[in-house]
Amino acid sequence: MPVAVAVVLSAAVTALLCSFGPAVIRRLPEPAVESDSADKTPYPDIAARPRLAAHLAAGGAVVGGLVGWRPGWDSALLPWLYLGAVGVVLAYIDARTRLLPTRIIGPSYAVVAVLIGVASLIEGSAAGLMRAGLGWLAMGGCYVVLWLIYPRGLGYGDVRLSGLLGLGLGYVGWPALVTGAYSGFLIGGVGGGILALLRVVHHKHFPFGPFMLAGALVGLVWGETFADWYVSR
Repeated sequence: MPVAVAVVLSAAVTALLCSFGPAVIRRLPEPAVESDSADKTPYPDIAARPRLAAHLAAGGAVVGGLVGWRPGWDSALLPWLYLGAVGVVLAYIDARTRLLPTRIIGPSYAVVAVLIGVASLIEGSAAGLMRAGLGWLAMGGCYVVLWLIYPRGLGYGDVRLSGLLGLGLGYVGWPALVTGAYSGFLIGGVGGGILALLRVVHHKHFPFGPFMLAGALVGLVWGETFADWYVSR
């Protein structure tokens, strides 16, 4: 089937899943009161933003279109339909609260693992499944080390998210994993610096999750392209 069909269907499915975002956010438990969350807006208030479902669906359509365009009808489309949708919702939550809820990330590990398992069965090979596990260890391990070295510079929600993204990127391939991990830091450094200069966020307290998710999308879509360019130099 044409890639265009995959793009349209992926955009539609991701937009539909994202439209349930407000209902998911509304049911999230409030975090324990800590210095970083003491001034947090309650989740029901965040979910009550006018036309939030439509805005999340629009973002989901863009992300879903890119997800459908890169792998097309490849088996990687299966886990990335979910990752694209949950990524849009997590990016919104982190941008508003500087928190990445474990209530979403934790179950997502199981969902993505199952979808990768199904995709591997469709593919008829265990290579992608093994690569996904190594991607989880590599990307998640990198973030754990960074968090241990400087805990104040990285939230543990980012560490949890890194392993989830490592699963998805690892299944796609090593170029996607390396590009996605590196792009998260690059986009976060540049984007966070710009937001700090514009006084949108504090330079020491800005949400890193959206940049990680944007980097993962870059790795998914353009990882192979960057790898080919690097090798040909």
